Amino acid sequence: MPAPWEWDLKRLTVSIEVAGRSAGAKSRNREDAVRSAVRSYREHLGEYAQMPSLEVWYQRIDFQELIERVPGPKNRKRDRLAAERARHETVPITLLPSTAGANTKIKDHPPLIYHLPSQRKAAYRRRAAATFKRYRDSLATSYRVLFDRFELLDVAFKVVGIGSVGTFCEVALFRDVQAAPLFLQIKEARASVLEPYAGRSLSSTHGQRVVYGQRLMQAASDIFLGWMVGLQRGRQFYVRQLRDMKIAMPVDATDPSDLAYFADACGWALALAHARTGDPAMIAGYLGSSDAFDDAIVKFADSYADQTEQDYDALLKAIRSRRIKVR
Repeated sequence: MPAPWEWDLKRLTVSIEVAGRSAGAKSRNREDAVRSAVRSYREHLGEYAQMPSLEVWYQRIDFQELIERVPGPKNRKRDRLAAERARHETVPITLLPSTAGANTKIKDHPPLIYHLPSQRKAAYRRRAAATFKRYRDSLATSYRVLFDRFELLDVAFKVVGIGSVGTFCEVALFRDVQAAPLFLQIKEARASVLEPYAGRSLSSTHGQRVVYGQRLMQAASDIFLGWMVGLQRGRQFYVRQLRDMKIAMPVDATDPSDLAYFADACGWALALAHARTGDPAMIAGYLGSSDAFDDAIVKFADSYADQTEQDYDALLKAIRSRRIKVR
């Protein structure tokens, strides 16, 4: 959703501050991490501002280079192992089919993965097949050829992660002629939380908005990233491959150097995203070369994290007083 660029940076730095607090990191170490993120963002944005637009578009952040720069041999070894696991775990173990052949189904693993009663009916499977035909049109032409090699076998409900709590999510199982599986995640896309402040989206669906945004910001995107409507009444979705060597970098937030390095890498990634989608020269000119902007963001992250803790305490009190029911 197009909106002021600094909102992204504020959200990132508050997350770093909160992560440090949750891990028990000292105040000065949390500040160092936040500064690392802002400084990295500012300096990389300055570099991108000097590049021709086409050169910026082809920029990549090399993952192996990131790992080699991780502080400490122990942390580097940990990250290399995590990368190697991600490289080979292309099929989620919990989703391995329960049977073979034409009747292959996703194996239920309640409460995280299971079939809703509607998903077991033939009418639902027919509607899913028709919906995926329309999803196909949202893919690049070359990827449609690849997608056509797969046959839809099953759809099941999947509990989402923290960032998507409250939204509807499904997982679909496909296979090709060699019986190799493909898992696609169907994630609900709702109106952006920025709409009240930045105006309504111009995209035809919220799924399309999410996909367009990711394709713009991500230097390397999922080839199966697309959108769909019609699978669940009244809901809009975007689709992505469930496991395609994605990795969540392991970070020891109690290690000051590890947290600061991770923050630095995040600032770099955000700078590249903004250089691709915004006006890097304008942003770099505003940031300047001093640390005045860094100082302001450090103060903001600290005060907003205070507010986050107050909100959480209020939530716990509401639970204890039974104003809010939890299960």
